[in-house]
Amino acid sequence: MSKNTIKHLAIIMDGNGRWATKQGLKRTQGHEAGAEMIRDITTYCAANPNIQTATFYAFSTENWKRPKLEVEFLMKLLDRYLQKELETYLSNNIRFLVIGEIDIFSASLRERIKLTEELTKNNTNLTQILALNYGGRAEIVGAVNKLIREGKQMISEADISTTLQTPYSDIDLLIRTSGEERISNFLLWQLSYSELYFTPTLWPDFTSKELAEIITNFEQRTRRFGGVK
Repeated sequence: MSKNTIKHLAIIMDGNGRWATKQGLKRTQGHEAGAEMIRDITTYCAANPNIQTATFYAFSTENWKRPKLEVEFLMKLLDRYLQKELETYLSNNIRFLVIGEIDIFSASLRERIKLTEELTKNNTNLTQILALNYGGRAEIVGAVNKLIREGKQMISEADISTTLQTPYSDIDLLIRTSGEERISNFLLWQLSYSELYFTPTLWPDFTSKELAEIITNFEQRTRRFGGVK
């Protein structure tokens, strides 16, 4: 029996705050540690010839409910991350994309995002997608409304799939760290036949070694896609 292969990996990065609390650190330091882990996992994915896309849930539409100072820190951390990681993208032939509604971000952060997307647009080894101010329901509603504006009267699944912000819609494997077992409004359309893996590991402690073990587990699963095998 042939092994499953992952073309599109999605990760809900959860547990930065709890990790910091366990270490006796500020929550912001947990977010900084989590940002470092994104680089490690992304470069690991870039070295895997099967993985074409890795999508990370970085900031949801619900995350605005967090304390104002924490949200402001996350916006600054994102700007610093993109400045620092541009060399990683270029040296590893990684394309960077964002999904979500970023109009609410500051002009300088939006400019940083667009510049990073532009400078990496021709890279082909891996596409890294950050979901920022993203919600799965909002993405589906946005796709349907766009199709209506274009004059569509009968909308098919294929129409929605090709209109979503996510350029490669079907997710093969979703991983969520920290022990929580829910998908939190992430890629709702794209997860319809995905394999799910929940690990108790807090995101800053997650490693490429654990990812490799999870991929091995995925390869051995039986995927039926609603049929019988």
